[in-house]
Amino acid sequence: MSTERFKLIPAVYLLLRQDNQILLLRRAHTGYQDGKYSVIAGHLDGDELATSGIAREAQEEAGIAVNPKDLKLVHTCHRLSRNEIGQERIDLFFEADTWQGEITNAEPAKCDDLSWFPIDDLPASMLPLIKNVIADVRQGIAFSEYTEEPA
Repeated sequence: MSTERFKLIPAVYLLLRQDNQILLLRRAHTGYQDGKYSVIAGHLDGDELATSGIAREAQEEAGIAVNPKDLKLVHTCHRLSRNEIGQERIDLFFEADTWQGEITNAEPAKCDDLSWFPIDDLPASMLPLIKNVIADVRQGIAFSEYTEEPA
């Protein structure tokens, strides 16, 4: 019998909103879903609180400072392994409407567009999970789970 505990990958996401718009970035040169829009996001580094992790990602990806105290957890998603051992995930989606600094594409090697979009008119080319979660948040749904990657 193995004494090693089950592990899953924690990821954090930022739904940055201004008026009726949401900030989206288009993935590029990453090898995963390139050409599709997503939100500021990333994996926790380990020994890192979720709010600190998404504040770090906001600085790394958009050059802005987000105060962890200004973040509101709006959705949690659990995804199974997608038939890949060690790929089960828990995704924490935070919302913020305040930040400091000028939004800029701070990772041009991984992102070729960082723009505001009307929340009622999202681009057609989006990561399906992100599109689903934005719809869930708008409907007040705080939890989702997937046995396979959304299409």
